[in-house]
Amino acid sequence: MTRANPQRPVVTTALHDARLQAVETAVTKTGARTLLDLGCGAGDLLLRLALLPGLTRLTGIDIDLPSLRAAQARLADLPPETRAKVQLAQASMTVAHPNLRGYDCACLVETIEHLPLGDLNRLERALFADMRPGHVIVTTPNAEFNPVLGVPSHRFRHPGHHFEWDRARFAGWAEGVAARHGYTVTCHAIGEAHPALGGASQMAVFAPLG
Repeated sequence: MTRANPQRPVVTTALHDARLQAVETAVTKTGARTLLDLGCGAGDLLLRLALLPGLTRLTGIDIDLPSLRAAQARLADLPPETRAKVQLAQASMTVAHPNLRGYDCACLVETIEHLPLGDLNRLERALFADMRPGHVIVTTPNAEFNPVLGVPSHRFRHPGHHFEWDRARFAGWAEGVAARHGYTVTCHAIGEAHPALGGASQMAVFAPLG
C-alpha cells in the first residue's frame, strides 16, 4: 500500500535527546575506542560522542553532502584536541569500504528506515559481512507507538521513511542478521515506554559471540 507523506516530519526533540542518550550509554558499555557513525547527518551523535574520553577515533559517513558540511561546521566549535578525533566522509552505508573495517563499534541511529527495503541486504553485507565492527547499535522508530505521537495510520513519521517496523518485525530482522554473521543481539525500548505499545523508538545492540 502506498503511504502519503506528511506535510512535515513529526518533531520529537525530547525523543531525539533520549535516543542519543540511550546510544551514548550503549556505546560506553561496549568499551569501544573507535566508532563509526553510518548516516551521521549533521553530526548530532558524533559531536556528543566525541566528548567521551574513552573514544579516540570517530568516523562519520553520509551520502548527503549538505548534512556533512553542516557537521563539519559544527565540529569547528569543539576544542582542537576533540575535533582531531573526528573525520567525515561522503559515502554510502550500503557499500563496503575496506578502510572502514575493524571499528570497535558502529552506530546507525534512525537511518535504516530511510533505505528502500531492497537495500537492507546490501547494508547487511557491507556492514556485518565485510566491515565487521565489534559491536553494532541500530535504532529505528517503533511503528506501534505512532498513535501516541499523533501520526495517522496512513503516514510514516517522516516523509523520507520507506518503512517503519513494529517491535516483532525489528527483533526478527535483528535476530536474523545476528545469526547469519556471528553476533548476539538484544533489543531495548527508547523513551518512556507505553505498557502496551513499547517505546517511541527501539534499539538493537549487536555484540560478538563469546
